[in-house]
Amino acid sequence: MTKPDLTRLQTELRNPHTTELDAMSTLALVTAMNDEDRHCAEAVRHELGRIATAVDAIAERLRKGGRLIYCGAGTSGRLGVLDAVECPPTFSSGPEQVIGLIAGGASAILEAVEGAEDSERLGEEGLRALAIGPKDVVVGITASGRTPYVLGALHHARAQLALTIAVVCSQPSPVAAAAELAIELATGPEVLTGSTRLKAGTATKMVLNMLSTGAFVRLNKVYGNLMVDVQATNQKLRARSVHIVAQATGCDGATAEHVLGQCDGEVKTAIVVLRKGVDPPTARTLLFHTVGSVRDALES
Repeated sequence: MTKPDLTRLQTELRNPHTTELDAMSTLALVTAMNDEDRHCAEAVRHELGRIATAVDAIAERLRKGGRLIYCGAGTSGRLGVLDAVECPPTFSSGPEQVIGLIAGGASAILEAVEGAEDSERLGEEGLRALAIGPKDVVVGITASGRTPYVLGALHHARAQLALTIAVVCSQPSPVAAAAELAIELATGPEVLTGSTRLKAGTATKMVLNMLSTGAFVRLNKVYGNLMVDVQATNQKLRARSVHIVAQATGCDGATAEHVLGQCDGEVKTAIVVLRKGVDPPTARTLLFHTVGSVRDALES
């Protein structure tokens, strides 16, 4: 294996504003971090066009029964897993609809797995086990843009005709070149040299937020800015469901809770029942014919 030349990576350069980090007062230290974090949003803003293209492409494939699959190592892998596991409770997506793969497997979420990220073969094998195809989207995440595990995953994904997207923080990069669509975030040198869990990780998290949230908005999982497909699996989310119905319809909490009970906890159904003055079966029929769009159901 060729030894990586870190001197060519923007994420490995020394930040001229924090060369005296250990000598700073604590207030100066956190101020410097906050100042640098401002570059994250700007780096994402420069890529909004590509991010929007990615969102529409992901939504199209999910609509056809495909999957969104994140692949990464270390911090990048953990961010992908985090985004994936948050989708079912937020959007009632199927557990296999958004998947996070991390080099080294599940144990790597909690601790580093030595050498896992250095194997293209492991990246390929992870996707091979999922039997991916043309309906799927594979997003390779790597701050350096050179992680072998991610390269192996993307090469296999392209061979299977899946859509490939790269999210990287260094330019140019082999991972960006291996993907059909590259989102390249110019976050620059880290406050702590090479610690890409900082700015690179923050900017990456912002992009993944947009990819999944934007795709599910396009799939009618949202009404206004309300998560009307929330999966009420605990007391907090059950209370949120009541609050959402009340906000969407203007009714009081007691009414929202009562109607939700009649609708088996289905937030969308309860909103249509209250706004259209119909019974739950009719509300479900309206939602079926509008592919789950509350807005279209109310206007039908």
